[in-house]
Amino acid sequence: MKNIIILAVLFSFTSTIVSFADEKKTSVKKDLYIIAEDFIKLLSKGDYEQATNNFDNTMKNVLPAEKLQEAWEKVCNANGAFDSTMVSRFEKAERFEIIYVTCHFQKGSVDAKVVFDSSEKITGLFFLNSEKAREFTYTLPTYASIASFSEQEIRFGSAPWQLPGTVTIPKGKGPFPLLVLVHGSGPQDRDETIGPNKPFRDLSAGLGSLGIATLRYEKRTRHYSQLSASLKNDIDVEFETILDAVEAAKAARTIDKIDSKKIFLLGHSLGGYLIPRIAVKAPEIAGYVIMAGNCRPMEDLILAQTKYIFSLEGPLSEEKKDFLKKLEQQIAAVKNPKLSKDTPAETLPFGICGKYWLSLKDYAPEKLASTIKRPFFVIQGGRDYQVTSEDLGIWQKGLLSNASATFKLYPALNHIFLHGEGKCSPSEYELPGNIYEPVIKDIANWIKSVK
Repeated sequence: MKNIIILAVLFSFTSTIVSFADEKKTSVKKDLYIIAEDFIKLLSKGDYEQATNNFDNTMKNVLPAEKLQEAWEKVCNANGAFDSTMVSRFEKAERFEIIYVTCHFQKGSVDAKVVFDSSEKITGLFFLNSEKAREFTYTLPTYASIASFSEQEIRFGSAPWQLPGTVTIPKGKGPFPLLVLVHGSGPQDRDETIGPNKPFRDLSAGLGSLGIATLRYEKRTRHYSQLSASLKNDIDVEFETILDAVEAAKAARTIDKIDSKKIFLLGHSLGGYLIPRIAVKAPEIAGYVIMAGNCRPMEDLILAQTKYIFSLEGPLSEEKKDFLKKLEQQIAAVKNPKLSKDTPAETLPFGICGKYWLSLKDYAPEKLASTIKRPFFVIQGGRDYQVTSEDLGIWQKGLLSNASATFKLYPALNHIFLHGEGKCSPSEYELPGNIYEPVIKDIANWIKSVK
């Protein structure tokens, strides 16, 4: 099911669109066209086991043959009988190469976005409306003034996990305050790209125009996807997020024109959830922005998100009921006191290993945050179904004794702080937009207010 795939893994890729006619100007390997098209042909024949043979380890865990079948059948049910394919174009995305295969069905066309790593393994898969895929690309927000800032590349951390990033620095003498941007879940790029949207690039450009520097960086599970996948049973939130956020904050203090006493951290989604744990390891940070960070346990959030998405699609089918039943069993395994690092990953949500879930066991971020005597700015979108105003209320109660904690709800914004109307759905992330300008201004003003 497409929605389940989106929920399970937030695939993120910085995309520079290249026309198919320009293929000779790129380094994309022509055999990837063949591999991608043959992959779709296997799906059309119902040979799902063979179709997964070229998946990388992460994809094999997240999208085994039976789930791949569910996803493909959902596409077919919506678009009619499969007819033919045509490779339409590719995108170059950092170390990734993305082939679009246009799939023609009885009722219309769908673009299969097949993402390859450097080993020619499939590391991501989307099914997109063909017209949307062609029409929507990222554009800088109108509130960003390119002449107001410059950007430079940086590398930080230690081998084998040294990471590349981008520092956005306002024009002028400085020194400037700097905000380190910490990603949400999944193998995110430095822009936290989702569909045509790049929330972290919006933040960097918007804040850079208002005198605030930023540091955004590639997440290690994306930049070192194969090495990370090889450690699949030995990964926890320290590995995924916390260690690199601390290293990024250290690196920020050494950058020219940056005020080393004015380093701030912003965590979005999972990054926000983990801000208190990052703060314990980085006590010198001047303040923290929590952007749609949950307080409820991750496993509870997964169940709530799944039920919400299913509710958008009408009455529950037997297939969905079975999926929910299995998910509830997996969540019960996470909450079981006997959970250990040796608990089989296949019995846990989305095949994520026991060590990862143990690293979140009994974690109450609002309680830990209450021990941190630094300014907090907690912001939340009112249309966000992934993290909700319920979580904002928990943060408010937990930080009640912190006089320097500030909270704000933006009623019309979704999980990535884009403006919208009505009930939010996963397909909304496929529509282009930019972070709501008042959010940018509020963050800038809050940082400038911290003494």
